[in-house]
Formats: sequence, structure tokens, C-alpha cells
Amino acid sequence: MIEDAELRELFKTETAEHLQGLEKGLLRLETAADDSAALDDVFREAHSIKGASRMVGARDIELAAHKVEDTLGAVKKGELAFTPGLFDAIYKALDAIRALAAEAVTGKPSGADTAEALRRLSKAASGRDAEAALAASGPGYAEDKDAEGVRPEPPASFKDAYRIDTIRVPTRKLDELMTHASELGVVTASFHHLRASIDEAVELLARLHAQLPDGARDAEYIKRLATGLAAIKEAAHEGSGRLALLANALEDGIRDMRMLPLATVFGLFPRMIRDLGRGRGVEIDFRMEGGDTLADKRVIEEMKDPLMHLLRNAVDHGMEPPDKRAALGKPRKGAITIRASGRDKAVVIEVSDDGRGLDVEEIKRRAVKAGAVQQDVADAMTGPEAMDLVFAPGVSTSRFVTDTSGRGVGLDVVRANAELLKGGAAVESTPGKGCLFRITLPAAITAVRALIARAGQSCFVIPAERVMLCRLVSPEDVFTVEGRDAIMIDGAAVPVAHLDDLLGLGPAPGRKRVEAHGRVPCVVIREGDAALGMFVDELVGEQEVAQRGPPALLKRVPNVGGVTVLANGEVGVILAPRDLLKTMGASRPAQAHHEEKPAEPPRKRAVLLVEDSITTRTQERRILEGAGYEVTTAVDGLDALGKLSARAFDAVVTDIMMPNMDGLALTGRIRRDAHWKDMPVVLVTTLASDEDKKRGLDAGANAYIPKPAFDQKMLIETLRRLI
Repeated sequence: MIEDAELRELFKTETAEHLQGLEKGLLRLETAADDSAALDDVFREAHSIKGASRMVGARDIELAAHKVEDTLGAVKKGELAFTPGLFDAIYKALDAIRALAAEAVTGKPSGADTAEALRRLSKAASGRDAEAALAASGPGYAEDKDAEGVRPEPPASFKDAYRIDTIRVPTRKLDELMTHASELGVVTASFHHLRASIDEAVELLARLHAQLPDGARDAEYIKRLATGLAAIKEAAHEGSGRLALLANALEDGIRDMRMLPLATVFGLFPRMIRDLGRGRGVEIDFRMEGGDTLADKRVIEEMKDPLMHLLRNAVDHGMEPPDKRAALGKPRKGAITIRASGRDKAVVIEVSDDGRGLDVEEIKRRAVKAGAVQQDVADAMTGPEAMDLVFAPGVSTSRFVTDTSGRGVGLDVVRANAELLKGGAAVESTPGKGCLFRITLPAAITAVRALIARAGQSCFVIPAERVMLCRLVSPEDVFTVEGRDAIMIDGAAVPVAHLDDLLGLGPAPGRKRVEAHGRVPCVVIREGDAALGMFVDELVGEQEVAQRGPPALLKRVPNVGGVTVLANGEVGVILAPRDLLKTMGASRPAQAHHEEKPAEPPRKRAVLLVEDSITTRTQERRILEGAGYEVTTAVDGLDALGKLSARAFDAVVTDIMMPNMDGLALTGRIRRDAHWKDMPVVLVTTLASDEDKKRGLDAGANAYIPKPAFDQKMLIETLRRLI
């Protein structure tokens, strides 16, 4: 019997499916022996059974499946032909496998004679069809006294009571069922309002009956009505209680079904780490711990890409080459670990490495350049505060940009996805010792707390964790900053707008305007450093809501994240705060000011473009000039050195393969010159292998863009990040 319970159930389901597939394919082959597709299918099914059996230590099943696989393989190669005796022998081998699988799952002896089944198969495969057919009339077959031949008895498994112990359900259907269960919980909550209304009616009726004089004409009718209403009240209380219990049990059961081990996603990473390490010329000891920690399938789905970004960064940005590690007294092989653990209904995932760690000053410089923080704010930051900037959009810790790495994309996704799941992300680092990223997530997805607001005739749902505050706004509170209405929040100007305007609905009938109504409710939402105030007609209150994706008609509607059924039965539209902020164009709250000095036109950045092909040079020059750069061209490295000596440039974009002096030699000369050593150099080349990229990194380039993956957006984004 297979000891591991989870493996036991998986093996049971998988083996049953493969055996069914084998028999289905063999039946096809009996009527069409030249059906190569069917032959390929049955061969794969036998191979799968063999592999699964080996994994769980079911040696007898492995041997039987291997023999079936070899037999089918001989047919595929043309070394053996299907005959009735061969089909019979294969079916008997499958019966033995089915019996052995039941034994491995239940622990009950099957009585299967595997050796005999394999002996029959060997005889049939050797061409002795008559003997194989006769052997098949042994155990399991009964002789027909009234006719020549044999009459097969059904296998033992056909005599057993038919039961399906495991079913496979598409996760989409499970998601829908979970949504319905959550909505049932919300509907259950609405019964509390109904119970309160019935209680009030009973009380009012009792007061009315008490005020009537004795013998009044309608007293008897009111008494009977009160008695009936009291019975309804009792039934409503009992029914709502039972409904609540059933809804909770249903939701808990479905939630448990959605819980999967994190090994589901961890298993995707070892090959990726291996390939990245080889491409970068570093040696990695990759370890995975806590893969049996359970989390909701949506948590696992949403965190796959962020975890991939973290691991990629650990290799690309964190790991030193083996020789450098040895010189630093470190093991030549770097260590990267992904570790999961469960804590108080939460899942903690840590990605750590023993590489170079984070450069705090470089992070500050990159964050200022990306516009994530002002220079004076960055200068005042402590180490932990500065390290937290790696999660800001556009900030990268790598000095080397390729088509897949170091482009300031990734770590902002880590925090954004974690927050989307009501979690968070943090980083710790020691220079020269390594780095640790910690992601904390809820283990299960539950209903969320939300603020309900009304604009016009519609109800809108705003996730409570994105609501900064709610307040009534008067006309004198509103002023104009940079052409937009704004209000002051904590010393900063926050842009404001009417919700129906943001949603593109136009003014709703009876909409409350600040200038007309004096004081209008305003909901201020925040996403990171961006904030936005939304005027609404009414704040309805807070409640738990079950979120579901938008229906087909709303999938393309901006700013809508889904729909839900509210406690009063009304449909509420769930807003997407991040999209609303983009719609408004809101950024970091600006300091209020009333007089603005006209801004001086920005100086064009000067780029030296080095390319020997006139066609490519012309195309790239047009791209750069179209993006607002001042471009000077050079035909090779020597020409570029002369032009660098004549004037100052903000960056160099160069090919590698050129006459006289190639791009790598040019990059090396730039890095050795005191005047140019800090100038960004971008290599744009047809050389796209990992070894070529490593040569570019060693030469001192800041970015490497292979021409097979080239597009103008990549080039412009890279330059904007570097200069």
C-alpha cells in the first residue's frame, strides 16, 4: 500500500485514467491496426503508468507496464504485428495492472498473478498466438461445454459495485462555485435586515392591539394577525440561522478544495534558475523549502510571475561570478532559497540569496531618476526606507539592461500583486551578504470589506483598504492646482472629481455639486503614493462583499473591477482604484500653490549613435529624434571617439560588429576615460546569445538590446531610464 495519502489518491485517479485510455485505444486498434495515432496514444498511456508506478514505488505495476510498453514499442517499430492473441494477452496484462493498482491504493491483497500475465504476453509477442490464446483460457476464463472456444468471464473489477471516488473539475467551475457560495453568505446577511423588519412589525402590531379597548370590533382580527406574524418571525429566525450555518459550511468546504500546496508553483523554478545561471556564468545552489504549505489557488496563480521576477533578479542582479565570490571569501556556488511557511491563516514566502545585496545609494539615485521620489526626500531616507524604493515603478537595481532583465519592471509587480491579494511585500539586505524579500499573503481568499457609495441611481463598491478617508467638502475647500480641482489633505493637494465623470457616465440626474449643495460627500482613495478624491451623492455604509469578475458586457469598461450583490439585493459595481487613478492622471499629491512660474523648455538630451549600416543608422536616428533626442551619428568606434572628444553627450547607442573599432572596444575605451566613464552605453546588436550579453556586461555596457527582439519602445524606455 502506498503510504503517502495524497500520492495514493493521485495514483488511483491517474492509473484509472491511463488504463481507460489504453483500453479505448486498443479497441480502436483491433478494428484499424494501421491507426498510428491510436498506437502512439496507447504507447504514451503505458509509459505514463510505468513512470507513475516508479514514483510511488509500485514495482510490480512498473514491471507490468514496462512489458506492455515494450510490446507496443515493438509494434510501432514494425518488429511485431497485432494479432487477436496479442490483444488478448495485453488486455490480461492490463487486468493485472488494474488489480495491483487497487492493492496499492487499498492495501487489500489482489490475488493478481503478475508473472503469469507477463508470461502470456511474452508468448503472444513471440508469435505463438495459439498458445497465447489457450493460455488466456486459464484463470479468469471458463470453458463453454456446448461450443468450441472459450467464454471469458468479466474481470473481478467489473463485478464490484461501481463507484467513482474522484472527479476532476475545471478550476473555472470551482471559481464560479466559490463566488456563488460567497454571494450566498452575503444574501444570508441580508436576512438580518428582514428579521429586523419582521420584529418591528410584530412590536407595532402588539402596541396597536394593546391600545384597542376591550371588545373592540377588530381586536380578534388583530390578535390572529399578531399570532400569525409571530409564527413567521419564529420561522424567519430559525430559517436564517440554518441558512447561515449552511452557507458557512459550503464556503468553508469549497475554500478547502481550492487549497493547493505551494510546490505546485515552486516546481516551475528549478529549470529556470539552472538556465539563468548558465546564461550568466554563475553557479547556483537552489533550494526550495515549505512546498507543502497550502494556499488558495488564486494566491498561487497571482504570485507566480512576482516570484519569478524575484528569482530572476536574485540571479541577474544579486549573484557574483564564481571567481569574484571566491576572492570575497564566499563559496563559488551562490545560494538562492525560496521558502514558504504558514502563520495565523497567512502564508509567508521568502526569497533569499547570499549575493552582493542592495546598494542603497544607487537605489536612491535610480528612484530620483525614475521620478519615484524627490532628491531632498531621498537624501533624508534611512537605509530601510531607501531599500523599500525597489518596489517603486521604474526603479531597477541593475546597471545592465537586456531584452528580458533590468528594465525597471518587476519588483513593482511583486508589491502590487501582493496588495491586490490583501497582503504585502518587504525587503531586507546587507551589502555584500545578500538580500531577502518577504511576501505575506492570506492563505485563503474571503469576502472583502468595502465602502458602498451611491452616485445617481447606481451603487458603487470601493475596497475598504484603498479608502484613505471620507469627508464632507464645502465650496471653499476646493481650489485649482495645475488646471485641476483639488482639496487639501494632510498638507498636500489631492485632485478631486465627480465619480460619474470619472466613469464617463456624464452628470447623473440630481447629482450633488459642491457649488450648489454646499457640502458633498467625498471619498479619498490611495494607491501607493497616488491619491484621488471622488464626489458621490451618498455614503451608504460598509459591508462584506463577495467579489466576482465583471460580466462580459463590462469586461472592457475602464475602472470596473467586478460586480457583487449587496445585502439589500441590489447589484453593486466594484470599482478599480488603480484604474481610477490612471484615469484621473493622479500622481504623488503636489504641494498646493497659487502662482506658478513658467517652466523653461527642457534641454534636449544628446545621443551619439554609432552604426556602420546606413539603413539601420537612419532608422534608429529617426526613432531617437522622434522621441525628442538630439542625435549625432558615427560610422564606427574610431569615428565615435573623435565625436566624443569634440562635444558632450548624455548617452551612446552603438552596434557591436563594426570595422576599425567594434562596439565592445568602444565601450571599454569609454569606461577607461575619466571624462566619459559614467556615460550610459547601450548596445544594439544582432548578437543575441547569453555569452554575447555577458561580453557586453564585462565591457561595461549599461544595456544590451538584441536586434531580433528590437522595437523602438524598448530603446526609448531604456534611454529614459538611463539618462
